[in-house]
Amino acid sequence: MTLRRPRGVLFDLDGTLLDTAADLHHALTQVLNTHRLPLVSLEQARPVASHGSAGLLSLGFGSKFNADTQADLRAAFLSVYAADPYSRTQYFDGISELLTQLDAQDVQYGIVTNKPTQFTQALLPHFPQLAACRAVVCGDTLDVAKPHPAPLYLAAEQLGLEPNECWYVGDAERDIQAGRAAGMLTVLAHYGYVSEQDTPALWQADTEIQYPLQLLDLWT
Repeated sequence: MTLRRPRGVLFDLDGTLLDTAADLHHALTQVLNTHRLPLVSLEQARPVASHGSAGLLSLGFGSKFNADTQADLRAAFLSVYAADPYSRTQYFDGISELLTQLDAQDVQYGIVTNKPTQFTQALLPHFPQLAACRAVVCGDTLDVAKPHPAPLYLAAEQLGLEPNECWYVGDAERDIQAGRAAGMLTVLAHYGYVSEQDTPALWQADTEIQYPLQLLDLWT
């Protein structure tokens, strides 16, 4: 399938641009250790990483992560994560080259993530290509987050583009829902944190990629 080249590409962050699973897993491990509970492997945690602290704590604590405990457990998790959100994190293979190619083709790019601003801004300086992008919208930038389309509208505005001039690339159902609601062409990043329990065939993404550089093949 060959499509018209977009003027802008917006990306989810965790599971799409950056492989943050190892740092998130480290935080979960520390909290489980504190409570003397069995540990979860990185392989088990990786598919859940897009669901943030709540998803990971639910995986690790099971029924012990409930209305009575979740506030304290989430605070403990985020405290560990805030101390070092980047040392185990890296670009997915091909992302740096993809961003270089987008620059070369005069395609603007930006980030729309549900990750809170505190953690996003702590992470981006360690990845200069991301720190330099003109659009960054976080989970708490507005009073709504994905799957609501408003964060995508704001990111398009920051790029000086109309929503229908942008594509949205993400690895979770809420990404595809938000992109569709915003009137953007949606691309499922199948290399990201898609678990065996997910049903991506039902998400109705316009197209999908198995590795980052495949995005360029969609319009060349």
